[in-house]
Amino acid sequence: MTSLEPPIVRDQVRDDALPVADATLYAGWFSCLADPTRVRLLHQVAMSPAGIHIGEIAEALGIGQPTVSHHVRKLNDAGFVTVHKKGTATLVTINPDRCTELPHTADAVMGILTPQPLCPDDPHPDVTVRAMNSDDWPAVRAIYASRGTTYPAVFAAGAPEREVLDRQWQPGHRWIAETGGRVAGWAALTPISGHEFYRDIADSCVMVADDLEGRGLGTALLRRQVMAAEEAGLRTLQTTLYPEDRIGISVHHAAGFRTVGIRERIGRFEGRWRDAVLLERRSPLN
Repeated sequence: MTSLEPPIVRDQVRDDALPVADATLYAGWFSCLADPTRVRLLHQVAMSPAGIHIGEIAEALGIGQPTVSHHVRKLNDAGFVTVHKKGTATLVTINPDRCTELPHTADAVMGILTPQPLCPDDPHPDVTVRAMNSDDWPAVRAIYASRGTTYPAVFAAGAPEREVLDRQWQPGHRWIAETGGRVAGWAALTPISGHEFYRDIADSCVMVADDLEGRGLGTALLRRQVMAAEEAGLRTLQTTLYPEDRIGISVHHAAGFRTVGIRERIGRFEGRWRDAVLLERRSPLN
C-alpha cells in the first residue's frame, strides 16, 4: 500500500543543499516553460525586441487570441514577459533580466553554482602567486601554446610573440602561480576596448599547465586577479569557457562570476562550430 503520510523533513540540511526558497522559485520558472506552446510564444516575443501584439502572436503561431492571452498571463506572472496597453491593443515584450537568469538557474540546479564567497579562500600553502616578471615569458608562452585551444577566450594553436602579449595585457594585472619552484600557471587581464565607455571592463584569462590541474592553481590565480582588479577600481571582469569545462565554470562562480549566457556557434575548431559560456563578475565596490 502506498503511504499517504507526508514526507519527513529533517532539520539538518547540508551546506551544499539547494535552499528550499530557491528550489521553489526555480521550479515555478520551469513549470511555466513546461508547455510547448508557451515556449514557442516566448520565442516569438524574444524575436521581437520592440514588442509584439497579441494578434500578431496568434497569427504567427496559428492559435486563437484567447489561448495566446492565457499563456501571456502565465509568462507575465513568472516574469518572462511584460505586458503594456497600447491603445486598445496589448503589447508584449521580453523581460531580458529573467531570461538571462535562466543559465544561472540551470547552473545552480546542476550543482555547478553553489553558495560561495565573492572571492575564493586563501590559496593552498604549496602555491605561490606573484607578479609576473620578464624572466617568466618563456614559461608563460609554453603554457599558452599547449593550452590555448582549450580556452575560447584566447583560442590559439600557438602562443603569440612576447611583444604582442606585452601590448595586449594590462600592466599590473599579470600574475604567475608557482609550485615546487616551477611556473605552473598565469593570469592576465586584457582591455576589451580602447573606447572610453568600456574603460573599466577587462577580459580575464587564467591558464594552468595541463599536468598540474586540480591543485588549486587556477583558484589562487583568480583570487589574486580579482583582488587586484578590485583595488584598481575595475568594474567588470568577463571571460568565456567551453560548456563542458564544469570545473572552470565552478571556479569562476566561486570567485563571484555569474553565467550571462551561451554564445552559440561562436567559433570553429577542427572543422566544427563550438559554443562558449560567457561569464562576468561585477565589482560590488563600484
